[in-house]
Amino acid sequence: MSEREDGTAVLATEADTIALGVRLGAQLRAGDVVVLAGPLGAGKTVLARGIARAMDVDGPVTSPTYVLARVHPARRAGAPALIHVDVYRLLDQTDDILGELDSLDLDTELEDAVVVVEWGEGLAERLSDNHLDVRLERDADTDTRTATWQWSRS
Repeated sequence: MSEREDGTAVLATEADTIALGVRLGAQLRAGDVVVLAGPLGAGKTVLARGIARAMDVDGPVTSPTYVLARVHPARRAGAPALIHVDVYRLLDQTDDILGELDSLDLDTELEDAVVVVEWGEGLAERLSDNHLDVRLERDADTDTRTATWQWSRS
């Protein structure tokens, strides 16, 4: 398994963003939470696609904005599922993200999956001591993005 190092990358293309997701996704294990932060259009869902590719899970990865969460089962026995969550619609409505996720009655337990949360900054970290914070910024007037990531140190 790859070393869990913090870092920064310039992402000139969508393929670069997916490649970073693959790189980070290869380091994830059951119980980890990934918090994706950044403005609209920064590439959070594209990064989640790369993570899903590395994890080899089923289903297309699309923005879960309207369903709040999607479970992508692992294709390999014993590998963790990916739970892709978007809390954008919940930001002004709740301080209890754990309760909200639990009320979704997901088909898998959070500790048996990797949870990738878009718009979860400040909330999703409560889900696990093992989390990766990724901040995506889009450069003005270009498609270039900058990603900065940091692993929790628990």
